[in-house]
Amino acid sequence: MSTYLVKISFAHPWVFFLLIIIPLLVLWYYYRHHKLNSNIQFFSTSFLGSLKPTWKQRMMHLPFILRLLSIIFIIIALARPQSSTSRQETNVEGIDIVTALDISTSMLAEDFQPNRLEASKKLAQEFIDGRPNDRIGLVVFAGEAFTQCPLTTDHGVISGLFEDIKCGMIEDGTAIGDGLATAVNRLSTSQAVSKVIILVTDGVNNRGNIDPGSAAEIAKKYGIHVYTIGVGTQGFAPYPVKTPFGIQYQNMEVNIDEDLLKQISSVTDGKYFRATSNNKLQQIYKEIDQMEKSRIDVTEFRNKNEEFFIYALIALLFLFVEFILSRTVLRTLP
Repeated sequence: MSTYLVKISFAHPWVFFLLIIIPLLVLWYYYRHHKLNSNIQFFSTSFLGSLKPTWKQRMMHLPFILRLLSIIFIIIALARPQSSTSRQETNVEGIDIVTALDISTSMLAEDFQPNRLEASKKLAQEFIDGRPNDRIGLVVFAGEAFTQCPLTTDHGVISGLFEDIKCGMIEDGTAIGDGLATAVNRLSTSQAVSKVIILVTDGVNNRGNIDPGSAAEIAKKYGIHVYTIGVGTQGFAPYPVKTPFGIQYQNMEVNIDEDLLKQISSVTDGKYFRATSNNKLQQIYKEIDQMEKSRIDVTEFRNKNEEFFIYALIALLFLFVEFILSRTVLRTLP
């Protein structure tokens, strides 16, 4: 993408202080003509009301105006106006990122506010909004996995699809291998400068057809970095349970297979994070944001030109016209 910018600057801006002579010349001109006219006496001025000024009288001040304009343009020329043209060529190489989000029912635990799933959705959207140059995709998984949104630069579409994500959309369970493999498939043909998967889960792999370790090896083959995030506090977390008496809460043990998540991130040159609160999860996304930056190359070309000649030429033109008028059609005027 090329951007052209044109700026006007002056090499000697202090020269503009000379413009103070313009109002001084106007005052001198006014005083001179007022004094000249006051020396003419008439016995009666009643006849003057019926006289109409001739075209020469109407133009009597034109030579002085042209002289002032020529002085103004001479001062501008002396200030040395310069035009500088700069052209910027910007080359943006974005990153392709797929978020693989666990939507199993355990993500309804309320050790995050309002719960793990909603907190993960909200902070993932904020992360995406801060990366306008990147293509983003979305994969969800529970007992199985599917692509909620393929890679796109339309982040508005992604935000809308995040809103539609709910627990119970697919069969329950935690198929980490299937979720990772589906995300890898989305990135397998990518030509981006960097390819990233952010895998968010709160459990242990217990479903699916693909081993998480095998999925990680495939990701490594395609040069994909996998950042894994284990979501859940330490110990126990309140989990909502439907009963005949309404929603009641029971403490559910937090059980995240951190060894597996560390293995996945290690194999793919990524990193494992443990999020125990909303704030911690937000910090994790900020850290990933710092580690994975789009490459923006800006090449700038500058060209500077002197522009005083045109102003000097205009000043000479005004002086020439003033000289011609004063020596020809307006020569009889004072």
